[in-house]
Amino acid sequence: MTESESAPAKINLFLHVTGKRPDGYHLLDSLVVFAEVGDRLFAEPSDRLSLRLTGPFAAGLDGEADNLVLRAARGLAEAAGIAPHAALVLEKNLPVASGIGGGSADAAATLRLLTRLWGVRIPPTQLDAIAIRLGADVPVCLRGRPAQMRGVGEQLGAAPNMPACGLLLINPGVALGTADVFRARGGDFSPPAALPAGWTSAAAMADTLRPLSNDLQPPAVALRPTIGTVLAAIEAQPGCLLARMSGSGATCFGLFPTPAEAQVAATALSRPGWWSWGGSIGR
Repeated sequence: MTESESAPAKINLFLHVTGKRPDGYHLLDSLVVFAEVGDRLFAEPSDRLSLRLTGPFAAGLDGEADNLVLRAARGLAEAAGIAPHAALVLEKNLPVASGIGGGSADAAATLRLLTRLWGVRIPPTQLDAIAIRLGADVPVCLRGRPAQMRGVGEQLGAAPNMPACGLLLINPGVALGTADVFRARGGDFSPPAALPAGWTSAAAMADTLRPLSNDLQPPAVALRPTIGTVLAAIEAQPGCLLARMSGSGATCFGLFPTPAEAQVAATALSRPGWWSWGGSIGR
């Protein structure tokens, strides 16, 4: 019997770099939400561990002999004291190295899916420990719900109550390495953000987010100027409340009052080589 699990795109509505640890890891403060679009992972029982890639962006992972899905599977099996065994299929619907947590979401989906398939009981704290070793975004993706993320990704707090709103995602077809963007970043650190308990409308949320920033956006634009082109195109769409880059890029998002307006904008911004999606934030 085939089991499946969704791996929704992760969006950083803002991302402050608040400091740096002695070991070189940067400290972050970010409001993370999830889109109603993502990759999908399938699994069937098998006597060994295998992974097959499908979907429109599968080719972007062809060169990875040991990607995060396989590492997550082995990490979970080790914690459970069993040999890793499953026939996995990853339907790659999100662009690779795009700042919307595709690999992290895939790893988190692997942990959720194989916990069910193998019938193993792993304490939440132990699952979190496996997740953070895989990457800073994996713990928040493991939960798959809005959260304020701090530290190196291991500190997760409740997000404000989210209003209904539209979300537009545009990726210009260029990949960006997270380490490259951090190396290109200059300037001071940003303070943590103080957020309200919630918002009653998308416009109110955008008003709060506008003075905040993605500290990785300026270096990313310097490395890939086409990101600036995408942001300008999003801002020019009727009804756009806020345009910003997510994560370390190059995917950018726009907030709109309704999902229908975001869908119209996604159609309007369809370009050769660009990936676009319009819908809503998962609540």
